[in-house]
Amino acid sequence: MRSVYLLVLGFLLGYLAEQQKQLRAEKVVIARTIGQARVEAGVTRTLQEITGEMVSLYGAHRLLLVSQEVNSYRVFVGELTPSAEGTSFRWLDPSATDRESFLSESAAVACYAERRGAGAERGFSLLALDEEGIRIQQISPEFLTRLPQRYEFQSLMMVSFAFGQEWRGRIFLLDPTLAGETEEELHFLQELVRQVGPAVYNVLLLRRLRLRAGAVERARFARELHDGAVQSLIAVEMQVDVLRRQATSKPDLVTTELGRIQGLLREEVLKLRELMQQMKTLDVDSKKLLGVINDTVERFQRETGISARFVSDLHELDMPQPVCRELTRIVQEALVNVRKHSGARQVLVRLGAKNGTWRVEVEDDGRGFPFSGRLSHSELDTIGRGPLVIKERVHLIEGELTIESNPGQGSRLEITVPQRQGATHG
Repeated sequence: MRSVYLLVLGFLLGYLAEQQKQLRAEKVVIARTIGQARVEAGVTRTLQEITGEMVSLYGAHRLLLVSQEVNSYRVFVGELTPSAEGTSFRWLDPSATDRESFLSESAAVACYAERRGAGAERGFSLLALDEEGIRIQQISPEFLTRLPQRYEFQSLMMVSFAFGQEWRGRIFLLDPTLAGETEEELHFLQELVRQVGPAVYNVLLLRRLRLRAGAVERARFARELHDGAVQSLIAVEMQVDVLRRQATSKPDLVTTELGRIQGLLREEVLKLRELMQQMKTLDVDSKKLLGVINDTVERFQRETGISARFVSDLHELDMPQPVCRELTRIVQEALVNVRKHSGARQVLVRLGAKNGTWRVEVEDDGRGFPFSGRLSHSELDTIGRGPLVIKERVHLIEGELTIESNPGQGSRLEITVPQRQGATHG
């Protein structure tokens, strides 16, 4: 009896060890796949990398990604085909039959189907799971019957997905190679998509937010050029014309007016230089960040005459490149606002780290914001206060903006960014 007990215990320990090993392997695959979700790569490239991992994992000869906007009938079909040169992902031209072919209603959230029979009698044998991963005992394969009219395959795996409340769809793996039990493979595929889906949706949202921030900046550039440089140059042209007419009758006036016009032109040159600096592409990473911010502050002091200083509590940084770029833009925008609106004589820019966050502060002794006290990001949004461009850029890097204002005595902008960035930055 002891021998039997030991034998049973040995089998049980072996089984548990194998299950633990399998769970670790699954976690590695999921983590590697989620790591492909990067906002810098864009939505299409991210989908290509993730679907490429899935094709490699299951050995399928083709993958179809079908998605539909919930509030419309538009259906998008992406196709990934592996080859000796690598995987190739492309969006197919829309067809009137896409919805009926790929997105017919069914209770199956995940399924494995094999084609059986021959000729007109050929059908499907189907193993399907519901949303909870429970096997559906009786289900019709009718929702798959249009697919063989467009693609040749012997078997397929299908899993449904949803991105927030906006997108839903299905992924089809044609002729996959299964290494384990079919139902277990479906469970894993279902869990993989459930874990990866939010990361892809975050990339979509952040790309959309970045496009929105870019549109806001372009509109601001156009407004700055129209209301600033263009209007000022028109005014200078009119003043020069008046001065030319008075040059012979009032020669003493010429010198004074030319000095004033020169000051106007110098101011407009400075504004145009700031706009060009903001439009220029930034190549800054954690090794260059301190030097770039220091150069920005020194140039600001040199061009405006406002005393400015940069202080860093950090000497070495391990910061994602998107965060470096956005923080540099935020400092540039904050300094432009100081010059235009604050009337400050001194500015301090500080970079540090505290409680698992990076912290940037921009403090001046100017006239402050049109409110008194300390407001958080959400409070600023509620009352419609705070610099819009800076708020959008802080959103992009998952940060928080706090503004402390003391009218007549100055203000302080505080930006905190979590050091552990999410899957959006890989």
